[in-house]
Amino acid sequence: MRAVSILAAALMVGCGFAGAQEAMKAAAPMAMKALPAAREKAPHGAKVFIESPKNGATVGQDVTVKFGASGVEIKPAGDATPNSGHHHLLIDGKELPPLDAPIPNDATHKHYGKGQTEDTIHLEPGTHTLQLELGDAKHLSFDPPVVSKKITIHVK
Repeated sequence: MRAVSILAAALMVGCGFAGAQEAMKAAAPMAMKALPAAREKAPHGAKVFIESPKNGATVGQDVTVKFGASGVEIKPAGDATPNSGHHHLLIDGKELPPLDAPIPNDATHKHYGKGQTEDTIHLEPGTHTLQLELGDAKHLSFDPPVVSKKITIHVK
C-alpha cells in the first residue's frame, strides 16, 4: 500500500491531481489482491491413519471408514487449539489438493469439520483408494502436510 501512495504522490506532481486519482483507482486492486493464507506448521509428531477398512479389503458399497490420529488432538474446524486439526478423507485422489488454498469440499474430498472420527460412505463397485489429510482450523493443509498412507479397497 505504501508503494501505491508513493506512486500517487509522484503522479500528482507529474500529471496533476485528477491523473493521480485515476492511477490510484487502477493500482488499488493490485495492492489489495489477497495473498494465499499462511499454513500452520504441522504439530510435531502428528500422524493420521485409516484404522479400517484395512488395505486390500473387499467391502460392500456402504463402507464404514474409521479414522485414527496420534500426536494431535482432533477438534472441530474453526477451533484453533494448538496441536489440533480435523480429518479430510480423500477418495480416489491422484495427488494432494493444492497447498495454497483450503482443502476442497466435494465428492472426492470429504470434510469432517465437526471433529468426526468415522463415517459410512457409499462407493460404486470397483477399486478405490482412500487417504486421510489433517486440516487446520481454516481447512488448510499443514506445513508439511499430515497425511495417511493411501489404502486400496475393492468394492463388490
